[in-house]
Amino acid sequence: MKSKAVAAAAIAVGALWGTTALAAEPARVTAKEAETMVRKGVAYIKATPRDKAMADITDPKGAFVDRELYLTVYDMKGNALAHGANAKFVGKNLIELRDGNGKEHIRERMEMAKTKSTFWQDFTFLNPVTKKIEPKQMYCEKTPDELVVCGGIYKPA
Repeated sequence: MKSKAVAAAAIAVGALWGTTALAAEPARVTAKEAETMVRKGVAYIKATPRDKAMADITDPKGAFVDRELYLTVYDMKGNALAHGANAKFVGKNLIELRDGNGKEHIRERMEMAKTKSTFWQDFTFLNPVTKKIEPKQMYCEKTPDELVVCGGIYKPA
């Protein structure tokens, strides 16, 4: 009788651990979620004083961060105005920043923004959730005042 109770308790604990393990790994962000977040950021920038908007977008606990999805905002010269994953980038010119494969992804992004108002870009970057360098697809929109607002999805390597 005692062994049945122990076995039942072990099964219950195992089931609980399984549920906890699944809850600890959030679902990956979708392309549609990234596009929606970027549009939300663009609308917020248009409706909010610039300094406040950039600070709010940079806030890692704010409305513009969801799991591994965060927004970045650059001017056309490659200056980071907001970065939801790394506030240390804000105020710096990152035009020569290279990804894990040596690609100057900020320079490429600014070149793409010269001819397109919306676009997707591929590169590799540190996923703030997994802490691994992973392939990333970034959706970007250029605002009428020449800001490039982006948010992306990571794909496991």
